[in-house]
Amino acid sequence: MEIQHHGGVGNSKVVKVQSQEAWDLFTDQASKEGRPVVAHFGASWCVTSLSMNYKFEELAQTHPEVLFLYVDVDDVQSVSSKYGVKAMPTFFLIKNKEVVSKIVGANPDEVKKLVDASAEPFQTQIVVE
Repeated sequence: MEIQHHGGVGNSKVVKVQSQEAWDLFTDQASKEGRPVVAHFGASWCVTSLSMNYKFEELAQTHPEVLFLYVDVDDVQSVSSKYGVKAMPTFFLIKNKEVVSKIVGANPDEVKKLVDASAEPFQTQIVVE
């Protein structure tokens, strides 16, 4: 399975989900590793969703312990439907394949708080060898 990164320039840390199978693979792997997932559900035609891409990428660069996924609601409708996405952008914090928190709308400060809160327990577990 090929992993395509969302964004464009350089080494994006946000993974674009291309299918239901890819979503399942990424969330299963994150669950096994004990990593939180922050998912951005958006659309290529949605200006407010596009406006959040830079902030989302910035958060992904500074939180390597979190898996950042981007789902285009038109490309992967099965995942969007499963999570009840009705507006874009919508952000989910997922731990152990369970939704912990949800934010609807382009609110960079709230998304940052969501990501910071998701990473807190993992900060103390980092082992340097």
